Amino acid sequence: MADRWLTFDCFGTLIDWRHGIRTTGELLFPGRGAEFLDAYATIEAEVETEGSFRRYRAVLTETARRVARQLSLDLKPDDATALVSTIPYWPPFAAVGPALSELRREGWRLALLTNCDRDIIALTQRRLPVSFDAVVTAEDVAAYKPSPAHFLLFKSTFGASADAWIHVAQSYFHDVRPASELAIRRIWVNRQGESDDPALADAVVSGLVELPEAVRRLTAVT
Repeated sequence: MADRWLTFDCFGTLIDWRHGIRTTGELLFPGRGAEFLDAYATIEAEVETEGSFRRYRAVLTETARRVARQLSLDLKPDDATALVSTIPYWPPFAAVGPALSELRREGWRLALLTNCDRDIIALTQRRLPVSFDAVVTAEDVAAYKPSPAHFLLFKSTFGASADAWIHVAQSYFHDVRPASELAIRRIWVNRQGESDDPALADAVVSGLVELPEAVRRLTAVT
């Protein structure tokens, strides 16, 4: 039997990205962490698409600077890299271990398709309670999702076919939409109750507790 693959976005899907950004913002600017997070989510996507490719550590740093300027916050030069320093310590969601372990027992191979650097994801993987069989980073493809480059490299490397590959992600913009355009089956982890069209996903879950059953439903009808 051919390998069956579940690919995952990492930050926001497996790692609590919002907690990490908000907490770091709170450390830098007490009482302003929530504002920092809200501004960061918009500005990061802009930084990722500007000019030539830059590593994610540079994206984190430049975005922090711009958020501080937008919110009229005094970001000390030495603090501009605070997110680079804290990202290895951002916690995984509690359901990651049980859900992915269950899916691995059912024969799925697991991979990460992540918008970060190789060294950052290596540090992050130490906090993830399951192991992964493959990783594709933005550094590997010199691009950030929603570019299709992660998906195309994964497919060309592992030969994953449409009926043996499901992509799982929280970000509608970065993951669900490009996976749809490439006809890759996709499960949207809509934790925030966002209002984007759920019809673009093959399944929608509110958290990873629901993931194993959603995967079973999808594979039962193929």
